[in-house]
Amino acid sequence: MRDLAQRLLDYEAFAGKTSEPAESATLRVYEKLRQELGEFAGVAGFQSLASRALALARTEAPSLSTARVAADGSLQGLGEIEHQFDIDKIGAGEFPAGEGGIILIACLLGLLHLLLGETLTLRLLRATWQGGAVDDRKFENGRKV
Repeated sequence: MRDLAQRLLDYEAFAGKTSEPAESATLRVYEKLRQELGEFAGVAGFQSLASRALALARTEAPSLSTARVAADGSLQGLGEIEHQFDIDKIGAGEFPAGEGGIILIACLLGLLHLLLGETLTLRLLRATWQGGAVDDRKFENGRKV
């Protein structure tokens, strides 16, 4: 899931390249998942899933200790620990997405995969990232995404 999380973060980092400051790629990926899953599972369902993902991610990334999932499912406190991305450095492979963000998104994707199964998770991701961020990718078990 970590590889897929990294690809989604990279995709959002490049997609968000504008002259105006933008929120982090982690927050953009998170918000897209929140919007899509909110329609599927409701606000409380997503909030519960995201809270569990954050708790799991904190065991690998203690820097996420200031982050929290609000009652509406939004992610708060991540901005203080995540740096803004320099798109040119990301393109050169010099400055990957923050490790805590990768871990959080990977945990969220892992829970989705566990609860919804591969087919529904892939449908959800493809519907959310229609631009091809998920196409021709593989889950960690080697199956085509």
